[in-house]
Amino acid sequence: MKRREFILALGGAATWPLAARAQQSAGRVYRVGHLSIPSREQALPFIKAFEEGLRSLGYRVGENVTIEYRFADGQMERLPANVADVVRLGVDIIVATSNAITVAAMKATTTIPIVMTSGVDLVSTGLVASLARPGGNVTGLAVDAGGEILGKRFELLKETLPNLSRLGILFNPDFAYNRSRQTSMVETARTLG
Repeated sequence: MKRREFILALGGAATWPLAARAQQSAGRVYRVGHLSIPSREQALPFIKAFEEGLRSLGYRVGENVTIEYRFADGQMERLPANVADVVRLGVDIIVATSNAITVAAMKATTTIPIVMTSGVDLVSTGLVASLARPGGNVTGLAVDAGGEILGKRFELLKETLPNLSRLGILFNPDFAYNRSRQTSMVETARTLG
């Protein structure tokens, strides 16, 4: 299996039948760097789900994939060293479980693919150039796509409920990214009436 196809499989975008994937991966052992902020114990449910997902795609830990787990144990200052460690080991891919880890990984490598499992506001934080064309070596999932998608959400809501004239939104104003979004939400809402 080619490196790109392996990355697509981890990112959940692979569409090949399981048997074909498992056959092609025979003989090659992929090395994954998996980085987390919490301790191993706190991350255990996510680790189990990650490994189950790999198994469902035909990857078996210890057979055709090895996973280099690194945990910061809640200490953000450990992230650069953890990332440097997996880069030094020559992993094929880095799985980043937060924006902070993605940033640390981006600083450490421009060649190893980085897959985010739960990115937040990717464009305004500089993790990707745009949602349509992320660019660089970062891809993955966004828990919250950020301001770029708010207009589309409002348009969809207005299409669904054409008589909508009032809309309430709840958010925490203590987070700076929420305050900046409020401005774009108000502008979009005015445009849509």
